[in-house]
Amino acid sequence: MTQRINKDTRLCISLAARPSNVSTRFHNFLYEELGLDFIYKAFTTEDLAAAIAGIRALGIRGCGVSMPYKERCIAYLDALAPSAEALQAVNTIVNDDGHLCGHNTDYIAVATLLEQHAVPKHLPFVLRGSGGMAKAVAGALRDTGFRDGIVLARNAATGQPLAQANGYEWRSELGDARPGLLINATPIGMAGGPQATTLAYEPAVIDQAQVVLDVVAVPPETPLIQSARAAGKSVITGSEVVTLQAVEQFALYTGVRPSGEQIRRASEWSQS
Repeated sequence: MTQRINKDTRLCISLAARPSNVSTRFHNFLYEELGLDFIYKAFTTEDLAAAIAGIRALGIRGCGVSMPYKERCIAYLDALAPSAEALQAVNTIVNDDGHLCGHNTDYIAVATLLEQHAVPKHLPFVLRGSGGMAKAVAGALRDTGFRDGIVLARNAATGQPLAQANGYEWRSELGDARPGLLINATPIGMAGGPQATTLAYEPAVIDQAQVVLDVVAVPPETPLIQSARAAGKSVITGSEVVTLQAVEQFALYTGVRPSGEQIRRASEWSQS
């Protein structure tokens, strides 16, 4: 960045178990492009309460929240926006003079992408996962008109309530179901993780699907996305999800909404 950091520069951060450069590069590109006196830095933490207290105490303007903190962070916030309240999951914290409010821009991103890609609403789907991101995806599916779905989660304590809250079926194993829309909302396939090379769905399941959505953004081409492309399926990538949710975060933090061309170039830079 050519702009110099000074005492008035506003800091935004992200908290994730495995931080990446994607959001950092995206936000910082747009700060420089738009001449905004902000800087963005990614962090991880083993003390979430202290980290969020630091956001409040140090006047950090905003914080992106990734797995596994999306639900756990709620206890340390002052308020929830309607999107986060409905889902009980937060991916964005906005600090207004020490008042911390949680938002969920993942929901907006997924709902928008389902519409942009014209995913047929009659398709039965399977959503793998039951954490904070899965909550956002399930809510987006429900509100955009998808009625026939399975929440696939081994943890009945989280999977069953998520399915019931949205009117879907819960299963711990997929069995012989072969849905037309496959969604991964788990860390399976994420770079640096223990399942980085693992497919979120078996090849036989992918072969019978029409559309595959993977929320994992790093790498841009996860094993699931690679396999789906090779099988000739329509895909929605985690890179698309993270770009759209980051645009909404950017607007919440700065009050500025970039142009489509600026978003495109920031997204390309963030993935380079």
